[in-house]
Amino acid sequence: MSDVIDNRAHHRFELEVEGHLATEHYKLDGNVITFEHTDVPKELGGKGVGSKLVQGALDQVRAAGLKLVPECPFVKAWIEKHPDYADLVTR
Repeated sequence: MSDVIDNRAHHRFELEVEGHLATEHYKLDGNVITFEHTDVPKELGGKGVGSKLVQGALDQVRAAGLKLVPECPFVKAWIEKHPDYADLVTR
């Protein structure tokens, strides 16, 4: 797996794996980023790609000093399983 990149032009974090692109779509408002939707191609299902994508995105959110609104159910559930990222959540 490659590294998670922030494609700001398309408002999404991306992770390319085996020729497929997993994405985490977001909107940014000041210092608050809202994760709206996670998309992992079915070919990558069950390989931990979604988790790697979310963790990589959240690490970048933390590094940028942003706060997070996890509208995406996958992101919300991931944070519940990884409470060391709960400090990023606002609202």
